[in-house]
Amino acid sequence: MAEASLMRRRRVGTLLARLLMLVALGFAVMARPAAAQSILRDAETEALLRDMSRPLIEAAGLRPDNVQVVLLNNSEINAFVAGGQIVYLHSGLITNADNANEVQGVIAHELGHVTGGHIIRLQEGATQATGIMILSLILAGAAMAAGAGEAGMAGLMAGQQAAMGRFLAFSRIQENSADQAGATYLTRAGISGRGSLAFFRRLQNLEFRLNIPQDNGYARTHPLNAERIARLENIYENDPAWNRPTDPALEARFQRVKAKLAGYVDPTQQVFSRYPESDRSVPARYARAYAWHRTAHPDRALGEVQSLLTDNPHDPYFLELLGQIQLESGHPQEALTALREAVSRAPDQPLIGALLGHALIATEDPGNFEEAKRVLRIAVQRDNSNPFAWYQLGIVYDREGDQPRAALATAERYSLTGQPQLALPNAEQAMMGLQVGTPDWLRAQDIAMASRAAVEQSRRRNR
Repeated sequence: MAEASLMRRRRVGTLLARLLMLVALGFAVMARPAAAQSILRDAETEALLRDMSRPLIEAAGLRPDNVQVVLLNNSEINAFVAGGQIVYLHSGLITNADNANEVQGVIAHELGHVTGGHIIRLQEGATQATGIMILSLILAGAAMAAGAGEAGMAGLMAGQQAAMGRFLAFSRIQENSADQAGATYLTRAGISGRGSLAFFRRLQNLEFRLNIPQDNGYARTHPLNAERIARLENIYENDPAWNRPTDPALEARFQRVKAKLAGYVDPTQQVFSRYPESDRSVPARYARAYAWHRTAHPDRALGEVQSLLTDNPHDPYFLELLGQIQLESGHPQEALTALREAVSRAPDQPLIGALLGHALIATEDPGNFEEAKRVLRIAVQRDNSNPFAWYQLGIVYDREGDQPRAALATAERYSLTGQPQLALPNAEQAMMGLQVGTPDWLRAQDIAMASRAAVEQSRRRNR
């Protein structure tokens, strides 16, 4: 009898430990929505998002230089923040939005999460919910150990429901707060709230199509869309900016970016259905150019780009695409003319500079390496978070026989891509060949120290 009781308590303890681990992992997953998602980088898109968000960032009392709007390759209509002053937008949000104003409404809402410190407070909500769950686990374990199995399981289920209810209520409060803050920022920036309401109606229609219940707001992380719309309609419709249109130039830029993004990420047939050959608008030709290039039809892609350049021969982003198609079709020498002009027309766009550096290296002409090194160094100085640019710069240093700086560039690349186990040996190799105390040596030392710490932390976790 004693042995059976002991075995029962052990099984209960094992079960509760596993349940507790699952609860903790569940809340941890909720707190890290940005993990394992692919970032999309494009010079024209990033310039547009900066200009669209700047007045909202300033209205939120933040510094535009400190806030990033990052685009993720995800077809869902969604956006979120995940710590710091970074707003993540899904590509599906851009390609499905009707206009720039809708996206501005979403950005304003997400800035409400940033200024409200909601990611930190979300962890507080998870901690409170976990505490409720732990207490119910302990009480359930005691009941089970005493032989009251059914009562213990009932208590466990009630505790789980209470914990999740607490967490969901906490999340809904944050969403309401972000809605109100977003409305304030739109008002301060003089931007209409029409797009914000249109976005919530879009979400509501999507939920209708997916048969998501619209009558139980207590089982959701977000308030019911109907409730959000009702609360915000009165605010927006009485705002002086309600009938203020978006700047036509900004809207035209948005439609271009939306089209090129669709051409790059959407299924090909969907692109050609939305932007048929009969549509000779700039966005339609732009979308088809990217779609043709992505599907390995360089002649068709070049035809679309050349028609765009006929209308606007010095557009840096059309020139960038022309050079990209030529380069990736195996004609790097031909790409140089377009990319050099693109860099001269948009000198503040390091992503275009990195592409020019890549083309210069791809010619395999040693006479181009010095120019490649110069444009790539400028590119990483203006944007040192581009692994591709560091990779190309490492190639140039290697071709020149400058192994210490080639190792440093490689360490930078691996550090940026989250591979400290590869960044560490390259940083150490760079330090051995660089003069002690120089800026490059100090940078290699910084990477080595950070990578060593990350490697040690990983080892401790895996023990």
